[in-house]
Parts: sequence; C-alpha cells; structure tokens
Amino acid sequence: MMFGLGTQELLIVMVLVMIVFGAGKLPQVGSSLGKGIRNFKQGVNETDEEAL
Repeated sequence: MMFGLGTQELLIVMVLVMIVFGAGKLPQVGSSLGKGIRNFKQGVNETDEEAL
C-alpha cells in the first residue's frame, strides 16, 4: 500500500477524519482536496512547459 499503511491504519485515519470533520462535511473536504491536487498538478505541468 501507499506509504506503508496497512488496512488497520487506514481505518484508524478514516475514523479520526470522521470525528474531526463530521460525516456531513466529508464531501466538501473531499472536493477541496481534489481541487487542490488538480491545481498542484496543473502548476507542475506549467513549470515543466516553461522549462522547455
């Protein structure tokens, strides 16, 4: 698995996320995380293109 995390560790992380953010805000957190990753990838691609 990624970063050496097993199934038990991932379950613990998910439970902690549920406690901190609550079940109602999880879709908002997920979409914000996705947008952040997408913007990061676009920024990396733009700097790669400028370097060429």
